Amino acid sequence: MTDDEAVPIRVFLADDDDRFRAAYRKLFDRTAGLRVVGEAADGIEAADRILASTPDVALLDVQMPGGGLAAARRVLGATDRIRVIMLTTFDLDDYVHEALALGVAGFLLKNASPPEVLRAVRTVHAGHAMLAPEVTARLMRRLAPPRPPRPHVFTRQPLSERELQVVRLVARGYSNQRIADELFLSLETVRTYLRRMFLKFDVRDRTQLAVLAYEAGLLHEPR
Repeated sequence: MTDDEAVPIRVFLADDDDRFRAAYRKLFDRTAGLRVVGEAADGIEAADRILASTPDVALLDVQMPGGGLAAARRVLGATDRIRVIMLTTFDLDDYVHEALALGVAGFLLKNASPPEVLRAVRTVHAGHAMLAPEVTARLMRRLAPPRPPRPHVFTRQPLSERELQVVRLVARGYSNQRIADELFLSLETVRTYLRRMFLKFDVRDRTQLAVLAYEAGLLHEPR
């Protein structure tokens, strides 16, 4: 028996579509190292059951009755031990920005393939954000236009020129390797810049750093 099988990742499913939950449950049940520990069909019930069962990872439908975002707010406000993935069809609105600011670990398209779903759960369980570069870029492009630049934490703690380059590429959805290639840096140097900025701006992952860049209007270089 492998370590993953001995200590499975405990997953909670929350979606008002019974067939969708059944499909995900079937996927997790047949995958070694994963176990479904609870389900819910609305946001209120989801938050109650998640806090009672304390899964490792909770998947919440953004648009289910009772509100996936409201459920995420309750869960993340009560504990930082549960990683939350929002399930979305990409009908994006301001709630997406709020979810990222709350500390949601990632967004997963509801038409994601089984390997993508499994990778998302394992990635956030390992403590990382699960926003594929393409997903991050799409989120930021949709969110950026309505919000003009405003005074922000970057004003109080100025970025170096290199930090600015790195954070701008993070906000555009670049992977660490792609940032390294773009800026002619080593992969470890990029990771060092990111760790330094996580501490400097009191964020826990790339997702929240991207939110700060978005709020500060850093998505587009000045012409």
